[in-house]
Amino acid sequence: MKGKKSSFGLIKRFLPYYKKYKWIMILDLFCASLTTVCELVLPMIVREITGVATENVANLTVGLILRCGLLYVVLRLIDTGANFYMASVGHIMGTRIETDMRRDLFGHLQKLSFSYYDNTKVGTLMSRITTDLFDVTEFAHHCPEEFFIAGIKIVCSFIILCTMNVPLTLIVFAGIPLIIVSLAVFRKKMKSAFAESRKQTGELNAQIEDSLLGIRVVKSFANEKVEEEKFDKGNKLFLAIKKRAYYVMGGFQSTTRLFDGLMYIIVVVAGGLFLVKGQISAADYVAYLMFVTTLINSIRKLVEFSEQFQRGITGIDRFNEVMEIEPEIKDSKNAVDIENVRGEIEFKNVSFRYESEKKEVLTNLSLHVNKGESIALVGPSGGGKTTLCSLLPRFYEITDGEITVDGKNIKDVTLRSLRENIGVVAQDVYLFSGSVRENIAYGKTDATDEEIVEAAKMAGAHEFITGLPDGYGTYVGERGVKLSGGQKQRISIARLFLKNPPILILDEATSALDNESERLVQNSLEKLAKGRTTFTIAHRLTTIKNADRILVLTENGIEESGTHAELIGKGGLYADLYKLYSSN
Repeated sequence: MKGKKSSFGLIKRFLPYYKKYKWIMILDLFCASLTTVCELVLPMIVREITGVATENVANLTVGLILRCGLLYVVLRLIDTGANFYMASVGHIMGTRIETDMRRDLFGHLQKLSFSYYDNTKVGTLMSRITTDLFDVTEFAHHCPEEFFIAGIKIVCSFIILCTMNVPLTLIVFAGIPLIIVSLAVFRKKMKSAFAESRKQTGELNAQIEDSLLGIRVVKSFANEKVEEEKFDKGNKLFLAIKKRAYYVMGGFQSTTRLFDGLMYIIVVVAGGLFLVKGQISAADYVAYLMFVTTLINSIRKLVEFSEQFQRGITGIDRFNEVMEIEPEIKDSKNAVDIENVRGEIEFKNVSFRYESEKKEVLTNLSLHVNKGESIALVGPSGGGKTTLCSLLPRFYEITDGEITVDGKNIKDVTLRSLRENIGVVAQDVYLFSGSVRENIAYGKTDATDEEIVEAAKMAGAHEFITGLPDGYGTYVGERGVKLSGGQKQRISIARLFLKNPPILILDEATSALDNESERLVQNSLEKLAKGRTTFTIAHRLTTIKNADRILVLTENGIEESGTHAELIGKGGLYADLYKLYSSN
């Protein structure tokens, strides 16, 4: 991850998102200039009427007053239309930018490898995709608008006030740098405070998600009180962080209010002295007070906006943190699609270790698998069985060596085409929240109902699906909670029948099932594996007796290789494992 960017650097990173909406932004700023002109004209109208009245009240006619009033009404109508555009279309533009950023962030997260998710909490990522980007909407709309309006008001006010009384104008504007300095000091503190607040929001989201997803475990251990105490601790920490943030914000706003009051009293006292000495007219003095009010309101609005500015910058910063993480595994420059895959696989002196570990899981492992061959992997936990199978679809990148499919280095083919030709059935089946039909169709998104039903029949799932309340339209619940383990597994197998890959990875697919469910799923898996190159990670050794080749994988690599009968005859490690399993 790269170093933290300054606010300027973050805004620069954010600017390209305006490109699609530049004409909306230009019109929005034009409307902002119209509303500003309308606001600046009122003191001039009051000055005109007051000036005529103080010089010769007889010259203050009803016609002059009505003309001034009509001008202001016309300007207010223009202001109303311009403000409507800013408040509606301007905000919609901000929402569109937020939507574009969320799309890009989600798309980027899809590219990141397993190792990133091994070390990142999903709740934290959810916070970045949702909460952090909500504030970007207001930032995207208001940031250019507020600074543009403030700039016009300050510059125009300075020019107009200088035409009335230069010394008084210089005295008033001399106080503005003090406000800017205080703004900069507090802004830095606020950025830090709100960043910490966002971080804790992500942690709290992750804790809530963890507790709610594991609610069945919580209840089975009667540990509701434990979870409440864990949540209370995180919740109180969140409160403490938010309190610090609001103390900083409170000091910020109170200081600016103090400066507001000082500027008012300077204008009243100094202006009054200039009025006594005849260096400013009564009309100019009244207009001056109104302009200063406009000026102070503008500065106050900028000050109030600074909180929103900081929230937006913090959101962009956290967005940028994720977007700058380079995917560890991506297509090489000259990667090509792999087609007509037969399923001949070779591991050549492959070594691998996880980022968080110093010790290699696999060291100089070599293995040749023929087309359509059934390979079973057994051995003690930690021997690298799942790791070996995860390297084939490039879920993780090998540290050294080479893996080929049909003679092609998997690093030279596109990830999409490689993974389209590999099907995985894991022990922990993940079903998406939706219907049975939608979950099966995930294997082929354009599948017809006939194809879905046929895949379910092949997986031995059609019978139980038709017995569900709404058949294939039955809602499975979050993570498939409404189905049994065996039912979920058969739906995942139906998905693979639709995908129809030439290479299969079966990662302890039946180890969590009861005997009846295991028998049904095993029958489905045998149908699925027929004619395909298959890697089976086995917990129950009886399920792999018919494998073409069984590999015993330990920390030392492949210690034994052969058929079930051959390995039993050797009386080695496999025979000991089988004897141990059979005696249980």
